[in-house]
Amino acid sequence: MPATFNDLVTLMTRLRSPTGCPWDREQTYATLAPMLLEEAYEAFEAVEEAREGRPADLRDELGDLLFQIVFYAQVAGERGDFNINDVTDAVHAKMVRRHPHVFGDASAETATEVLRSWEAIKAEEKKANQPDGATPTSILDGVSTKVPALMEAHQLSTKAARVGFDWEKLEDIFAKVQEEISELLDAINTHANSKSEADHTRVREEVGDLLFAVTNIARHLQVEPEAALKLTNRKFRQRFGHIEDSLQARDQSFDSATLEQLESLWQEAKKAAGADGRRHET
Repeated sequence: MPATFNDLVTLMTRLRSPTGCPWDREQTYATLAPMLLEEAYEAFEAVEEAREGRPADLRDELGDLLFQIVFYAQVAGERGDFNINDVTDAVHAKMVRRHPHVFGDASAETATEVLRSWEAIKAEEKKANQPDGATPTSILDGVSTKVPALMEAHQLSTKAARVGFDWEKLEDIFAKVQEEISELLDAINTHANSKSEADHTRVREEVGDLLFAVTNIARHLQVEPEAALKLTNRKFRQRFGHIEDSLQARDQSFDSATLEQLESLWQEAKKAAGADGRRHET
């Protein structure tokens, strides 16, 4: 019979027991943190594999991520903080509370209505849990400052859009991108003439503004920008690998290759990708 969630919890208890695994017994909140992050990213990347018809990797990575959650809950239980049942009970109660259109009398006909209701309920929860006299929280507080900047930008704009702060049309965002490009070019020209640190700081800020605007295009197109950029990074690795392999086959170094030769090899890599049905323009 397939192993169940309870079997996994039992296994974790055994690993942490005096007769279990010495390495597992040594782990703490702090030592597990990097592994939790690593497994989350590996699961994130495996989503693309599943989209391309290879779901086994996603299955395995979700299992690894689930194991980390059970691991944390076991450590927490030993410390007297909480246990895995507390974790599942808390998230179950939260999901029921935040879906009143399913488990209550509220109505929501569209995904947009659901998300706005979700944010309103979260705001009420935060308000209820605040001590008297505490500074009001922002709807953006739920976005971690520790996630990658591209992911943070996507989540920030998503949060703002749920309460109505958003562009109405995709064309408006493209206009914003053009505006940011113009401001960046102006900042670059100013810095080229002055060479000042202040003007270089402005260039950095304008690059950030441009990237933020582009993430909003992705959001309006329902594209997760971190996943999209990961896909492009993977394409770049593959195509650059083709250049390296080709140069090695010719016993040629990058120093001796011209830019025209490198570009020709890059185009070869693109054509090879197109031949097996995975052509993407970059």
